[in-house]
Amino acid sequence: MTAVVPPQAPLLDPGIVPGALDEPPLIPADMHPPVDLAEDLERFNARLATYLKPEEIARVGGAYVFADAAHRGQLRVSGAPYISHPLAVAETLAGWHLDANALSAALLHDVTEDTTVTKAQIAERFGKVTAELVDGVSKLDRIEHQSFEEAQAENFRKMLLAMARDVRVILIKLSDRLHNMRTLEAMRPEKRRRIARETLEIYAPIANRLGLNALYRELQELAFRHAHPLRYRVLAKAVRGARGNRREVVTRILDAVRQALPGAGIDAEVMGREKHLYGIYRKMREKHLTFSQVLDIYGFRIIVKDRPTCYLALGALHALYQPVPGKFKDYIAIPKANGYQSLHTTLIGPFGTPVEIQIRDAHMHHVAESGVASHWLYKDETALDQLQQKTHKWLQSLVELQSTSGDSSEFLEHVKVDLFPSDVYVFSPRGKIFALPRGSTPVDLAYAVHTDIGNRCVACRINFETMPLRTELRNGDRVEIITAPNAAPNPAWLGYVKSARARSKIRHFLNTKKTEESAALGERLLTHALRDLGLAMAKLPAQAWERFKQASGARSQRSVLADIGLGKRLPAIVARRLAEGVGTEAAGAPGDSRGSQAILIHGPDGVAIRLGQCCRPIPGDPIVGLIRKGQGLVVHTHDCPAIAKLRSERDSWVDVEWEPAITGIFEASIRVVVKNVRGVLARIATGIAEAGSNIVNISMDDDSGEATTLFFTLQVGDRVHLARILRALRRIPEVVRITRYVDPKR
Repeated sequence: MTAVVPPQAPLLDPGIVPGALDEPPLIPADMHPPVDLAEDLERFNARLATYLKPEEIARVGGAYVFADAAHRGQLRVSGAPYISHPLAVAETLAGWHLDANALSAALLHDVTEDTTVTKAQIAERFGKVTAELVDGVSKLDRIEHQSFEEAQAENFRKMLLAMARDVRVILIKLSDRLHNMRTLEAMRPEKRRRIARETLEIYAPIANRLGLNALYRELQELAFRHAHPLRYRVLAKAVRGARGNRREVVTRILDAVRQALPGAGIDAEVMGREKHLYGIYRKMREKHLTFSQVLDIYGFRIIVKDRPTCYLALGALHALYQPVPGKFKDYIAIPKANGYQSLHTTLIGPFGTPVEIQIRDAHMHHVAESGVASHWLYKDETALDQLQQKTHKWLQSLVELQSTSGDSSEFLEHVKVDLFPSDVYVFSPRGKIFALPRGSTPVDLAYAVHTDIGNRCVACRINFETMPLRTELRNGDRVEIITAPNAAPNPAWLGYVKSARARSKIRHFLNTKKTEESAALGERLLTHALRDLGLAMAKLPAQAWERFKQASGARSQRSVLADIGLGKRLPAIVARRLAEGVGTEAAGAPGDSRGSQAILIHGPDGVAIRLGQCCRPIPGDPIVGLIRKGQGLVVHTHDCPAIAKLRSERDSWVDVEWEPAITGIFEASIRVVVKNVRGVLARIATGIAEAGSNIVNISMDDDSGEATTLFFTLQVGDRVHLARILRALRRIPEVVRITRYVDPKR
């Protein structure tokens, strides 16, 4: 939304806008006082007349009259009539040949934010489609948020989801942002910088993702100028100076190319182009170069008649100038995710000057400049089918991201990750190509194939070799994902996955699992706390929960139980607050024995219940539980030093017991003092293996004396299994002493 000056007069009732649909086909340029809009209206009319039917132009004219009446009295910060802004937005869309609904929505996109006009009134006047487009672009100013960042995130979420339903929403929004950036000088410097950063982070990448390259470049340039005004001016001056110095070189290259192509029988249009300032600045910053070291500030674009001729032109140019190794990219055979197709090569021109050249046919050029907007500009459905499919797939992925994201801020974070261009192309075993962000791993590929593949992946083969899941993929890798039925995502994956889809799916799985386990544990803890007060959880009246939720600000009963399980709320305090004002109908909790009151431990570490890493309890050990904030229930052995230090926090202690039929693999630590003789470590390892255990970790004291202390972390089933291992080790003659080990540092 562009800041406006409050209206000086009451807004015209939209229900009595004169002649909204009865105007002549073209928008009257002299209808309203501001003469500075006459030229804009005339230009807009001329564009509409080139592709819209008279009745469609009349609808757009009605929208203009309606918007002008609604915004009457409002001025932009620059002092211009507010209607000049929606008119400029609509004119940009007209350049893409968008339909009457989109143009009407562009003219009306601010009326629900800045005036008393409602969505229902727009729907009644201009149809449901136009109203939905306006609503998708509009911000959520009436919703209360905790911060500006949260409000912005929620606005982006709403806009991007509306875009997933109808891509015209984002085209209107991008056009809106373009005009705001063109007129940003009227804003305060700090606001200019904020809007410019937002444009660089969100809007420019979206334009790039949709293939709107011309818009993408202009947004970057404008954002760079306002975000870093001094750097922009210095760099612009340097480029102007270099332009004069290198004019002879550029002219010489241009003449040589224009002669070489016809000589090879190729009819082509050759254009010289200067790289935009932000591209030069980003290259200098990322590669730590000075301006004098950035030689390729000029490039050439060659447009030929068809796809085969692109490769013929490439051969002719490589024969003319020597290509730079590793600088050739074939985006025709493997298009970018936004549908962009071209051949890119870098040549060494006269005087050692590197020259970047792009080669494409006319259709590729249309798509490269207009991207998804080409759908309206060029009605060749067959040729644009691939681009439309890719766009639709990405838009649907936004809906999927929303369903698995915890909140608007997390959703925006995922979208930001996904907006960076795909730079890595890998192959499945069947030869299918997958485009992934740079730095992606096999886990990213697994989730790109299917969510279930990602959730169950355990290993991978890259180019027929077994490799770790954190291996960074390279262009052309053949990747095979290995899965297991009972596997689950590892939280460590979040440290190296790059794609938004993978990150979102992993977080969703872990959060769901964490919530379920925490809520189940919280329910058991609260049940015990209520039993101490003589209450039964099942008999608590609904009013007690409602009072508690209102007083504590909790969203639901389930969230309260999850907070208890995670240690964020103490069960005794929650129980006492729930018991306030509860009558005898909730009393009479069954008098269970101590054994039935204890929390049962069903297996190794979960999300809500963890085994202490200091003492490493195993089934058969006497245990006690401790509620730790943010960690849930941590189980220790009853004689663990960590428990002894926390005797003052008795309210956090929980009675726990092992489930009688517990099974699983647990870790136990032992300390073994052995004679320092050759081969003793091998004999101990053999003894552990023969006792049916596996060594997880081993370390030793740096002792050059007669004896050495070894520390082992072993996998065992229970205390009986550990005792069997210890007996086997004691039979080894070199073993002096062996004990359970408690690590005080953990």
